Amino acid sequence: MIYLKTDEEIELMREANQLVAKTLGELAKHIRPGVTTLHLDQIAQTFICDHGAVPAFLGFEGFPNSICTSVNDQVVHGIPSDEVVLQEGDIISIDCGTVLNGFVGDSAYTFCVGEVSETVKRLLRTTKEALYAGIAQAVIGNRVGDISNAVQNYCEARNTSIVRDLVGHGCGRTMHESPEVPNYGRRGNGAMLRNGMCICIEPMVNQGGKQVVIDPDGWTVRTKDHSCAAHFEHCIALRPNGPQILSSFDYVEEIVGTEI
Repeated sequence: MIYLKTDEEIELMREANQLVAKTLGELAKHIRPGVTTLHLDQIAQTFICDHGAVPAFLGFEGFPNSICTSVNDQVVHGIPSDEVVLQEGDIISIDCGTVLNGFVGDSAYTFCVGEVSETVKRLLRTTKEALYAGIAQAVIGNRVGDISNAVQNYCEARNTSIVRDLVGHGCGRTMHESPEVPNYGRRGNGAMLRNGMCICIEPMVNQGGKQVVIDPDGWTVRTKDHSCAAHFEHCIALRPNGPQILSSFDYVEEIVGTEI
């Protein structure tokens, strides 16, 4: 079932998503060579709790930490660890969620660690730009497939691959609501987009092939060919005057800049 949100509920979702945005901005201050992903997780958990919320990911279906930290060929769901130390030239996707006032915020950003190669930067730019291409299609009266097709076409035109095994999703009082929002598909297919829908659009894009594998930990998804992967995510609300982005990259980009 797709749950349509009232104006008041959308504002509560905006608050939860803005806290995610601020958490990602706080983490941006600490991403550098030599930092462990577990240290980043501890920073995020403390920041979220200090702002009156709880980490949405902690304990979700058994996930052991407060953020997902996916490095280089890890697509999503990387588990923070004191054994994973960021190195110069790495990229790290951080997926973060909060529960505040009964509603979930959910957003992700892929960061450069120090100086990153131009080819990898191009992957990040493509993925981020594809996110906004998808958001542009999140218009009342369109269908989910219009979003999916826009993301797919943008990425494949730039010689990158869309992950098929993982999708975006509705969001609200729980983290994963209907409808699913794939990053590939045909225009005119899927659920009709209606006023009050809140969805997370999250391109997961590989530099090489689209195939992925899951590590023995049961969580970490990585590219089968070990090429780099990027992941950007916004939570949006469908409104009469167009899509409203409830999350934000502004706090991150105050630290890292707007150009990848």
